[in-house]
Amino acid sequence: MAEPRRASTPTYSAQGARFLIVEARFYDGIGERLLAGATRAFDAAGAQYDVVGVPGALEIPAAVRMLTRDGRYAGAIALGCVIRGETYHFEIVAGESSRALMDMSVAHELPLGNGILTVENDEQAIVRADPDQGDKGGDAARAALALYTLKQRSGAR
Repeated sequence: MAEPRRASTPTYSAQGARFLIVEARFYDGIGERLLAGATRAFDAAGAQYDVVGVPGALEIPAAVRMLTRDGRYAGAIALGCVIRGETYHFEIVAGESSRALMDMSVAHELPLGNGILTVENDEQAIVRADPDQGDKGGDAARAALALYTLKQRSGAR
């Protein structure tokens, strides 16, 4: 696994801001680790959050859009895991969920962190999801917090 290139983890303040966490529960053990890292990051920033579960990674973008459309959330994060199998399904799920999230984030100026792991096997997923190792759930939350902070500083609505 490639090591992060940052010297330290930035800290953010989002006191009173509410974020949406949409997690795919296809791999419950991985999802629990991703969620633990994400909530730890949001708690450290003073942010509030709601957690919504969906069956798999392909359902995440639709859920994010449905629930953020009314503006009640300052941002959102997507948590899930796609493990390569023997078919082309991996590429479809990984690519389409990521593309939809990016399109939505740009089109609607939604601070969004993508924490959908795309890995070769269970072992890689566990390391990346574990808050004390890869902490990709925390990274997704910090990405959303960074974009939220940038949006606040720019005065955008």
